[in-house]
Amino acid sequence: MTHQPRPATGVAMVLAGSFLFAVNGTVAKLAAGTGIDAPQLTTLRAGGAALGLFALALAFRPSRLRITGREVPILVAYGLAGFFFVPMLYFVGIGRLPVGISLLFEYTAPVLVALWARFVQGHRVRPRLWVGLAASLGGLACVAEIWGELRLDAVGVAAALAAAVMLAVYYLLSARGVASRDTLSLTAYAFAVSALAGSVVRPWWDFDFARTTVTTHGVPVWLLLIYIVVGGSIAPYLLLAGAMRHLPPTSVGIIGMSEPVIATIVAWLVLHEHLNAAQICGGVLILAGVALAETARVQTKVEQRRPETVGAPN
Repeated sequence: MTHQPRPATGVAMVLAGSFLFAVNGTVAKLAAGTGIDAPQLTTLRAGGAALGLFALALAFRPSRLRITGREVPILVAYGLAGFFFVPMLYFVGIGRLPVGISLLFEYTAPVLVALWARFVQGHRVRPRLWVGLAASLGGLACVAEIWGELRLDAVGVAAALAAAVMLAVYYLLSARGVASRDTLSLTAYAFAVSALAGSVVRPWWDFDFARTTVTTHGVPVWLLLIYIVVGGSIAPYLLLAGAMRHLPPTSVGIIGMSEPVIATIVAWLVLHEHLNAAQICGGVLILAGVALAETARVQTKVEQRRPETVGAPN
């Protein structure tokens, strides 16, 4: 049976997924404020998401869970880059920077991917890439306010930029090494790899589960953790994967750039974080630059059918 794409449905799914991802930043920052550090938060999130996604895969697509020995290295690299290092570095970043600023730094990843495609892989790119690169660099300069006394935390900036690099690696692995797998089984294995890595770095059995009974901003921590697993991980990934049936990857990526905007608004309402005029202008420049970079690459046939490179796995 031929599937009939419905662009309006796809747009709604991307916006819903982006909203859930955006709220996840503030929720994670609230949970971290109770003493849960970034590796612990990453491990708890990955473990819960892996269990949920494997349960869905076993219920609906058990045959898709089969993997070959040749797939193991790329799945491990994919899970470590995108599902362990990206969220852990993001959690470090939002612990030291406003949520919106941390996301803006991270969202420069598509520019890095486009530059990699041009200079390392030798792919043809459209001239707008250079305009996008200039806009992104100018935007970062505005966000950091480099003309005055730098007020952004250096460790937070370094973590956010490192998250952008890891996100770019995740995109590249998605486009090449794992394009043949379905999104559900791929994401389940990626979260499982992240959970295992987190258990080595910060064993979950050493976690003080008494902290889950603490209340912050009137919300119990256990409820925040449930949201991080279900609302901030499983649901948005499924929404973005579903949106790919209705929209091309580039469109999903560009619409998904609503996440930093929504995240900034949510953090302002809940955490009273705000950006000044220069930082807001910088954010607009960064998002415009990323949009230009997203549309500057001339994609290969493999990349045109990839479903996994949309959305930052925060």
